[in-house]
Amino acid sequence: MIGTSRDGHVVTLELQRQDRRNALNTELCIALREALEKAVADGARVVVLTGQGTAFCAGADLSGDVYAEGFTDHLLAMLHTIDEIPVPVIAAINGPAVGAGTQLALASDLRVAAPEASFGIPAAKLGIAVDKWTVHRLVSLIGGGPARTMLLGAETLSADEAFARGLVNKIGDIGTAQNWARSIAELAPLSLRHLKLVFNDDGTREPQTEEQLAAMFAAWCSEDAQEARVARLENREPDFRGR
Repeated sequence: MIGTSRDGHVVTLELQRQDRRNALNTELCIALREALEKAVADGARVVVLTGQGTAFCAGADLSGDVYAEGFTDHLLAMLHTIDEIPVPVIAAINGPAVGAGTQLALASDLRVAAPEASFGIPAAKLGIAVDKWTVHRLVSLIGGGPARTMLLGAETLSADEAFARGLVNKIGDIGTAQNWARSIAELAPLSLRHLKLVFNDDGTREPQTEEQLAAMFAAWCSEDAQEARVARLENREPDFRGR
């Protein structure tokens, strides 16, 4: 499920679930976390993360186990691994990054997006909720106003819009990301480790309050979330009731 290649100190990890547009399930979250940890253990100085085919990551696999107990724990553990490993991670966003796909991009330290890439977190369309880390990281990267547009308005950003907002660092393909990674790999590793720690000390590590946790879990367990699942299967718009 994870393709791995190496060029000197640069390791490229590719999500390989093309039949599901690289949508995440528990198995893929665990595999990516283990691949990241192995890359660091094997001496990688920079990791490039990309997706197979035309999509970067279509989000959580809504047809799979994402509503089962434990999926969100594995998802967050994987995202925090990207956030916490002591080497830069560059997301090479080769196509749409939806929901958890945008979260993967947010967890990465740098983002290179293809012109056809797009970003969105449509949790409010699905009757579910994202955690405090996701909200705060999005705010720290693009600002409070645009973050509210993406989350409260459930709107998407094109690659050009994401570049203008600061979410994307460069427009380009996987080659652009790998060339940049090779350049960064020549820099001082301890300096990069320090910078990553400081950049990621952006309020995202503050624990959620009990009220916030209760609200998030209420959304995941709600009738609205179930209605969104049924509406998706029936190819219609959901009728949310706030319960």
